[in-house]
Amino acid sequence: MDGPVSLSLSRSARIRRELRALLSLAAPIMIAQLSHSAMGFVDAVMAGRVSPRDLAAVALGNSIWIPVFLLMTGILLATTPKVAQRFGAGKHEEIGPLVRQALWLALAVGLGAAALLAFGAEPVLQLMGVEADLVAPSMGYLHGIAMGLPAVALYHVLRCFSDGLGRTRPSMLIGIGGLLLNIPLNYVLIYGHLGFPALGGVGCGWASGTVMWFMLLVMLAWVSWAPVYQPSRLFGRFDWPRREPIQRLLSVGLPIGIAVFAESSIFAVIALLIGGLGATVVAGHQIALNFSSLVFMIPYALGMAITVRVGQALGRREPHAARFAALVGVATALGYACLSASLMLLLREEIAAIYTPDPQVIGVAAMLIVYAALFQFSDAIQVSAVGALRGYQDTRITMLLTLFAYWGIGLPVGYALGLSDWLGAPSGPSGLWQGLIAGLTVAAVMLSLRLLLSAKRQIRLYPQGG
Repeated sequence: MDGPVSLSLSRSARIRRELRALLSLAAPIMIAQLSHSAMGFVDAVMAGRVSPRDLAAVALGNSIWIPVFLLMTGILLATTPKVAQRFGAGKHEEIGPLVRQALWLALAVGLGAAALLAFGAEPVLQLMGVEADLVAPSMGYLHGIAMGLPAVALYHVLRCFSDGLGRTRPSMLIGIGGLLLNIPLNYVLIYGHLGFPALGGVGCGWASGTVMWFMLLVMLAWVSWAPVYQPSRLFGRFDWPRREPIQRLLSVGLPIGIAVFAESSIFAVIALLIGGLGATVVAGHQIALNFSSLVFMIPYALGMAITVRVGQALGRREPHAARFAALVGVATALGYACLSASLMLLLREEIAAIYTPDPQVIGVAAMLIVYAALFQFSDAIQVSAVGALRGYQDTRITMLLTLFAYWGIGLPVGYALGLSDWLGAPSGPSGLWQGLIAGLTVAAVMLSLRLLLSAKRQIRLYPQGG
């Protein structure tokens, strides 16, 4: 009798220990991500108080720079699992040289992204058919954002360095500080105070760009002086950029960036497809998407924490512990999905009413929130599986599976159901959201299988580990 009970208690204790470690990493990441999301909310509210034109300029600017930002930071996410594995292996002396090369990559990617916004965004706005009087303020907003992109790229590498060491609290505190700075900067630059001209919505871009430099400077000071970072000797010497380590970073990071871009861009495409169905439908879709994006921040943060736990376990050559961390992480995300889906189904009309008093918009949004609730399960599984696969540095096949699920399944199914008569009468936004569910479900299944395969491969490599 004692044997099975003891084994059960031991396994239960392992799960509790892993869960505590996972949540201690994930909680600061959640707060940091919510702080970043809140900056966009503050920009929209403060610009909207100036005029609809200023709010539209900020919205148009966001539709261009955010996908570029996600591609850029996705590429740099390769730093986290590489640092985590070296930290787990106790190879602190290898972390500094790796991060120095990642900083060179960040500088190049950040400058490239800034140039893309500064010189390439205007043709995109014109191609989109944006009204002529909105192009100038949108570009003014984007020029401010472009000024900060090199800084936020460098900050992101330092954040990944800190996360890989299991230190996620700095990004949380710096994110909160950035949000608190963003509000008075917006006030000064939007409305014109302290001798600055009133820039309107354009001021949001320059405020955000300034906050990006603030976050970089604070993170630089933090990793330079805090004792926990000293064994890595990040700034112990100067290294010029070297092709081989940067290529290795790109081999892992570029697929991550493309996968993140593919996922975010499909939502933008669906928003464009819904754009022709009327203002009420567009508003309802935006409410459901905005709220589900907010809810998504928690499994997304869990996925980032899973990357660290898996990477550190593999660095210690404990593949069984890595698989255990991945499975506990996926189960945790799935448990959260049960809670979030239940609340969304029960409170769908109340959620919609937070955004608008219009009963027609509330009706559309409440209907779409039902679909958002249903894809909580597949979304939680796929984002946590992706986080684990990043820990295994298995990103190329992950990218291909993601592209196939979203663009090969989700978008065609959504278009067929929502906007065509191929499968019967078109169902409008409902069909497009059903397509999202189909794509996310396929992604969840394929990525879960890929995760099990990657875990098994590592166990074969180190059968005695962990």
